[in-house]
Amino acid sequence: MDHKKVAQVVIEAVGKDNLVAAAHCATRLRLVLKDDEKVNTKLLDSDPDVKGTFKTNGQYQIIIGPGDVNNVYDELIKMTGLQELSTDDLKKVSEKNKKTNPIMAFIKLLSDIFVPIIPALVAGGLLMALNNFLTSPGLFGPKALTKMYPVIAGPSQIIQVMSAAPFIFMPILVGISAAKRFGANRFLGATIGMIMTTPDLGGADKYWDIFGLHVAQTSYVYQVIPVLVAVWVLAFLEKRFHKWLPSAFDFTFTPLLSVFITGFLTFLIIGPVFKGVSDAITNAIVWLYNTTGAFGMGVFGLTYSAIVTTGLHQSFPAVETQLIAAYAQGKGAGDFIFVTACMANIAQGAATFAIYFLTKDKKVKGLASSSGVSALLGITEPALFGVNLKYKFPFFCALIGSGIAAAFAGFMHVTAASLGSGGLLGFLSIVPKTIPMWAVSALISFAVTFILTYVYGKAHFKEEVVPESATVESAGDAVAKQEKAEKQIAQDEKLHDEIIAAPVSGEAESLKDVNDPVFSTEAMGRGAAIVPDATDGTIYAPVSGTISVAYETKHAYGIQSDKGAEVLIHVGIDTVNLKGKHFTSEVKQGDHVEKGQKLGTADINAIVSEGYDPTVMVVVTNTPNYANVQRVDGENKQHGDDLIATTKR
Repeated sequence: MDHKKVAQVVIEAVGKDNLVAAAHCATRLRLVLKDDEKVNTKLLDSDPDVKGTFKTNGQYQIIIGPGDVNNVYDELIKMTGLQELSTDDLKKVSEKNKKTNPIMAFIKLLSDIFVPIIPALVAGGLLMALNNFLTSPGLFGPKALTKMYPVIAGPSQIIQVMSAAPFIFMPILVGISAAKRFGANRFLGATIGMIMTTPDLGGADKYWDIFGLHVAQTSYVYQVIPVLVAVWVLAFLEKRFHKWLPSAFDFTFTPLLSVFITGFLTFLIIGPVFKGVSDAITNAIVWLYNTTGAFGMGVFGLTYSAIVTTGLHQSFPAVETQLIAAYAQGKGAGDFIFVTACMANIAQGAATFAIYFLTKDKKVKGLASSSGVSALLGITEPALFGVNLKYKFPFFCALIGSGIAAAFAGFMHVTAASLGSGGLLGFLSIVPKTIPMWAVSALISFAVTFILTYVYGKAHFKEEVVPESATVESAGDAVAKQEKAEKQIAQDEKLHDEIIAAPVSGEAESLKDVNDPVFSTEAMGRGAAIVPDATDGTIYAPVSGTISVAYETKHAYGIQSDKGAEVLIHVGIDTVNLKGKHFTSEVKQGDHVEKGQKLGTADINAIVSEGYDPTVMVVVTNTPNYANVQRVDGENKQHGDDLIATTKR
């Protein structure tokens, strides 16, 4: 990599006068800018040495990669004359520079908690829909299938049990996810959820006598908001006890005191108060739907895609969860928000396909076809930002089509029994008896939008088509291409199939579940993550090889494996800000290590008490050189267990 050239590209893209401050961590440049909108993202995206960009917490971050980012940073500092800052110093600068938006911060919080549990709710909802097919009369005859064919009654009952479980024990799912987001032990979060749903609870009509107080034995099955608040309290207490208690008592008494105090507060105050809040919110939403009917759905459909562009839709799963839970209890009609999302996504896809037939530009055609299919399957961002908002009129035609279709769906009382793919496959989540009308609504959404977009575009759509022209390859280009090809061949010859071990003990999870876009988007490469065991923070070499990167902050290591894999071990998220506190290291750059050799240690409890996520990311940064990089099955891993398998081409 030409570090100076990359630094020049970065400066040109963000604007020298636009730079306020800069720092770097193990993988990326972290910049504070006066105006993020002035960044030339196309220029950054066109540089093969830039692996991605994103904005978070007032910082514009550019992914370069371990071993190179520090050199690019040094060149950037030389060219701009900026003062070198640590990531902690940069964080302070960004906090002063950025405009805080508490609403968006709260929405992101809800999104971080509810998005991970959606697969469980989708599974439960679809099983519920399947059982409705089997037990609803009038769908396939005058009687339900279970009545017509008694042999399937038993399987139907099993399906009913399975479908109800995710909703009955939703506080446990929310407890796990919320604990991870709030920085608490996830198993303690699950414990709070279990306490709130234990079968021993006698119901609101039974009481405990607590020093003269009558405390209701209320069960919080199907509830969301009470467990969110309870786990927040748990996280608050756990972090404080980690700080206050000596290490000899911390392991035993922190969990005990955190659960004990949170449990009592939950039954005394948190549960009764926030169950009332939860019921009031659900009742208000249901009342709004019942009162406004088709008109309300039409307005919602007309604005849904516009809401998506602001990011506010990320809060919807929290509301939909309550609607679906109410439906599962027989207290509501179902989820109308999901139906509206389906209509909006289908409309955006239809508008994009209309552009496909209107444009003569081959690149636009390619983008329109791929993003159109993506939108019809529920992922609208490529269609929205890549095509429809670019030309503007397709976006507004889609809003009209979505509004009309959503109004029709509201008039026909179409609702969903679960979350799922918000597009053509959305019918799987719809209440069975309303599926035919859902299909008609989807057809309306597509047809109205496509016709509006195409007719308007025929009269008004103009574009500049850049003619294809043959390019003459210079001798220098040819030589550079040949050298690149030879270098790639040499790299491929060094590669071997390899099993990369777990560097720490703990619970393995997908890299996509990590709460850091650099790793979750796999921009750095594919791999795996481990939530480390708090009782053992020792970090071991996952492969035999040479230490290519050993940061002074001791939170990350790069290893060039003897078999060709370039492995990054990153301990914690944003733990670079700790500046080496709570970490030790026993290796330096250039050392050769054997698989299983101790690299250093991390005090997991102390890291959590400082408010940091201790998840360990293990990434194969030269993933493109392999035919496949795959996480090895299994959740509970001991250090040295198989974690990642690489397969050469």
